Formats: sequence, C-alpha cells, structure tokens
Amino acid sequence: MKLHDDLANNLKHKRITRRHVLWLLGAGAAGITGLSGCATSPVGGQSILVGMTEEEEKQADQQVSPQQFSQDLGPVQDTALNQYLSEVGRRLDARTHRPQMPYSYRVLNANYVNAYTFPGGAMGVTRGILVDLDDEAELAALLGHELGHVNARHAAQRQGQAMVAQVAMTGVNIVGSAAGFGGLTDLGTQLGASVLLSSYSRDNEREADALGQEYMVRGGYPAKGMVGLQQLLVEQQKESPGMLQTMFSTHPMSSERRDTAKQLAESKYAASNTRDLGRERFMDNTAPLRRIKPTIDACQKGEVAMAGKDYGKAEDGFRTALKSTPRDYAANVLMAKCLTAQDKNAQALEYAQTATKIYPQEAQAHKLVGVLALGQKDPAAAYEHLDRYDKLLPGDAGITFLKGISLEGMGKRQEAANQYMAYLKRSQQGKAAEYSYSRLKSWGYIK
Repeated sequence: MKLHDDLANNLKHKRITRRHVLWLLGAGAAGITGLSGCATSPVGGQSILVGMTEEEEKQADQQVSPQQFSQDLGPVQDTALNQYLSEVGRRLDARTHRPQMPYSYRVLNANYVNAYTFPGGAMGVTRGILVDLDDEAELAALLGHELGHVNARHAAQRQGQAMVAQVAMTGVNIVGSAAGFGGLTDLGTQLGASVLLSSYSRDNEREADALGQEYMVRGGYPAKGMVGLQQLLVEQQKESPGMLQTMFSTHPMSSERRDTAKQLAESKYAASNTRDLGRERFMDNTAPLRRIKPTIDACQKGEVAMAGKDYGKAEDGFRTALKSTPRDYAANVLMAKCLTAQDKNAQALEYAQTATKIYPQEAQAHKLVGVLALGQKDPAAAYEHLDRYDKLLPGDAGITFLKGISLEGMGKRQEAANQYMAYLKRSQQGKAAEYSYSRLKSWGYIK
C-alpha cells in the first residue's frame, strides 16, 4: 500500500504514525524561475553573464526571503537591536555601487554562525555570530561583505553561468536533511541556508571581501575591522567547526583571505585605522543579546548533537538552554523538533505550543503545532495553527496541502477538496501531489 493510501486510511480511523508526521512536515515545495543574459557589472563595468534582471533580483527577495528568515526562526524580538543593525547597514549601503537596491537588515534567532543576503539586499545576521563579534567595525565588515555579494551580483552571475531557466530557489520548504528528521522536515537550524545562498566561489568571496572592506572604509570605519572578523572566523573554524558548517559552505574561508584583508588594511586603507572601532557602542546595543549567550551556546551544542542524531545529548543541550532562558523562542522550537525526532510527540507539542505563545507573530512554531496536532488526532487544532501560519507567511503550497489534510480529518470533504485542488495548481509532483490527486479522484472530483 502506498504511503498516501495508508495515510488516508489512518485519517479515517484517526491513527497517525510517526512516519506520517514526518512526511507531513516535509510535504510541499514551490519555486520561481529566472532568465539568463548579459549585463554590465555595477562594480567593474565589464560584461557579465547573469541569470536575473535587477527586477527579478528584487522579486526573489520578496518571494523567498520571508520564508528563509522564518526558517531561521524569525527576527529577534528586540526592536532596538534590529534598528541598530539597520543603522550600521544604512551607513554602508548608501555608499555602495548599487545604492538604489531595497536593502533591509534583521538579526535572526538562528544559533548557527552565519550572515547572508538575498540578491536584492534582504539580509539576515544570526544571533549565533553576532554574540561573538567584538565591535561595530567587525559588524560593518560582516555587513560590508554581504553587500559586496549584492553589488557584484554574485547570485545572478551564478545562475547565468549555469544557464538554467528552472532555478532552485525553493525557500518555501527548505529541507534540513542532517538535522534528524530523515530529510523530511524544514529546519531553521545550522543547515538553514537555502540553495540560493550557498556555494559562492572563492573568487566571489575574495571580491566580496574587497568590496566589503572598501564600503566599510567609505562608511567611516577602520579597515582593520575586516581583519578582526576574518581572524575570528578562522579561529572558530578550528575550535567549533560544527556550528560553522553553514558559514563555510556558503562563504569558503581561508587564512589567505584574512591575510589579504590585513595587507589592504596596512597599505591601501592604512589611514583609516586610527578611526574608532565602535566597541562601546556595539557592546551597549548588543547587551541584551549577549546576556543570553549561555542559552545560545547551549542551543548550538544541541544542534550539533541533532545533526549527529545524538538526540539524548541534543535534548540535554536544549534543556540547559531552557533552564537559562525558559521563554526563549528558538530553544522551545528546537526542543519540540528534537522530541519529535524521538517520537515523543505529546511532549513536543507542549514545547511547540509554548513557542507560539512566546512569539505568536513567527510562523514556524504554528506549522509545527499544526503537524503535531494532526499526529495527536486533533485536526481542528491543526487547522487553526496551519491557517495562522498561512496568514503570517502566505504562499507556502505545503501549508495548503496540510490544511487539506486537516479538513479531511475533520470530515469536511468539500473544503478539503478545495485545498487539494489549490495545491495541485501549484505543484504536480511529489507525494503530496500524488495524495491530493488520489483523494480528488476517489471523491469524484477528477474523472
């Protein structure tokens, strides 16, 4: 019997297994397409092959970045901290080669060590890296590097070089295959960066470094801030390689890049190094986040253990984090996912529900509650939270499918059929599409 036939039978008899819960978590994906062509580099003026126009770069941000930022557990609930990050960013982006781009900045609840930007300038900095920086100059170097990728149009160039019309910009359902859910669930953890953000070449990284150092100097910062950032990352690569996995897959690191930044700081930009590093300002503005560094560290250890499928150790890490900061949204979500991986769905549901109360405006916990509620034979509660997710983060085809599953479980066949039809209009491949088609056919909606 196929999995979707098995699920339909179990819905009828109100029996849903762990296998079904994991499948439901991973159901649904969507994409957008890009075109390739030639353009003039905003940085060097030479002809470059790109996969997106400037408008398509902006569109990619609008369509994909909200889902990715949500995968990374959303912006931290600290308006002042996010405003501070934006102020530093704006000090730089006004002096870039593409000041017209719609740049935006947020600190994310993710614990892994990384920062990334989408092609149109929507940027995220994880709390995992922010708590390890020493001063505002290092922060400016981090943001400057990401601005370098946007201004050199590296994402667009990679697509142009690949000459691919069907571009893998999924974002709607990013799979965390190494985080303990058998490759089925979308985790905003250490493997959170999407395909759109990954695998810059070393030449891309060198160019982004050079541009970032130029932008930070233009913005009034000392060039040695880039040296400090690169040195920090080289040291952390040796000390904590697990939590740097994403950083070094999306931003290949080497001591050569640090040495290049140092050479530029001591020659081309030597005059800038008498400037203030901005340590006091940085420390003042990041103090609330740095106060929960033990929580972030414990979450990092838990996530590394999760990646190695050592769920007992992972659970210990998340319990340590929650003991330190009981109302930490990220720790509650991670604990729920860890317990789900161990088939402790009732306990997992409690943590996921707590997360929705801590941070009701962030979507991920609502999706998790929805799927776990299905596993606990409560399709009405599942639908409530899935619908909440849909309102917070519209456009996820997978949620449309899951709402159909919930409505079917509630005995609302017509409404379930509407959801399945809507899902099939957006996706015709995969197990969720097969299930939707099979139900519509068996109900007589499809001949």
